Amino acid sequence: MITTHLSPTPKLPFHSHLAVPFSLTRRHRHLAKPVSVPAAAPPDPLASVESVVSAASVLAAIVLVHESGHFLAAASRGIHISQFSIGFGPALARFRVGPVEYSLRAIPLGGYVGFPDDDPESGFAPDDPDLLRNRPVPDRLLVVSAGVAANLAFAFLIVCAQALTVGVPVQAQLPGVLVPEVLPGSAAARAGILPGDVILAVPGAAPEPSVPVLVDLIKASPSKKVPITVSRTAPGAGDRQSVELTLVPDTSADGTGRIGVQLSPNFLVRRVRPQNLADATVLAVREFTLLTGTVFDGLRQTLLNFSQSAEKVSGPVAIIAVGAEVARSSADGLFQFAAVINLNLAAINLLPLPALDGGTLALILLEAARGGRKIPREVEQGIMSSGILVVLMVGIFLIVRDTLNLDFIKEIL
Repeated sequence: MITTHLSPTPKLPFHSHLAVPFSLTRRHRHLAKPVSVPAAAPPDPLASVESVVSAASVLAAIVLVHESGHFLAAASRGIHISQFSIGFGPALARFRVGPVEYSLRAIPLGGYVGFPDDDPESGFAPDDPDLLRNRPVPDRLLVVSAGVAANLAFAFLIVCAQALTVGVPVQAQLPGVLVPEVLPGSAAARAGILPGDVILAVPGAAPEPSVPVLVDLIKASPSKKVPITVSRTAPGAGDRQSVELTLVPDTSADGTGRIGVQLSPNFLVRRVRPQNLADATVLAVREFTLLTGTVFDGLRQTLLNFSQSAEKVSGPVAIIAVGAEVARSSADGLFQFAAVINLNLAAINLLPLPALDGGTLALILLEAARGGRKIPREVEQGIMSSGILVVLMVGIFLIVRDTLNLDFIKEIL
């Protein structure tokens, strides 16, 4: 989001990058699972600090890229700019280059680009054609959307860098359905299914079983014998062997069958390194497309099922904590972390909500639909101010909640 300094009303420059709730896409196939440290080996405090700094630096770079998108788009069109800030609140450091004040502020919830449109002390006439509010609709659309475009471009460059340096994770689909977990005493356990088994064949699931087909078949077979073929690693050997089992699903309260297992597609993740620049580009495009689809689908699912997924919504504290875990487990994982957070930020900012880029874009498009008749300033300021207040409240709530959920905070409490 970009904001205009409002005067004489309080100046509320707020860019909701990290205060806005957004999903961490924990279901993404490539993000490294956080690695727990054995109790016998206490974590190195210096390594922990370094991993947190790495994650925080990634977030700061993402905010910087987003704001630079707004800034460069406005500068390229000759639009007056008054401030460029990373963070909010009291300034820790500031300097001025020409008419623009650059600052680093104490509250790391995002950043903003300030425009002097309504500042009577700016020295610009209200009808100055180079004020943002006086520019044609295409210019304003360019400036507002440039932050999202910058994050998308940055995410693609990150994926390109990953392809060129450490390679890109690629899934190779394997036959069957994997059983990662079996509940003790369940129908699956009684039938002899073990964690790590791969279900290769089930009558009615030809030619190969898939998770949805297998789930439907089990639900339709309460208390019925279901012969299955599984593949498992033989004891004391690395080879896998086929085992014939008979499964009798239990009957759920709703009358459907259940067997008490976790099922997942069976695939192998391998890291592919390109042979040349052309291969790297192909891999990067493929990975970027998959990541983008995963992030936007995750956001859609969050919005459609918010009551069930609200607990997965995270703010900057939780995001830095996850990033620190990724940095500790694998330096390569920072590529995926940075790309996913960039895409999350772009997706969130496209939502047509006040205080987000999408909300500003919606107001500009509404003005265009009205034949160029501007929305009254009081109405626009009221909408944006209310949005800023809501985002601030949500951001503070997420920061407090995520901080209290940190392991070392729980130990203190």
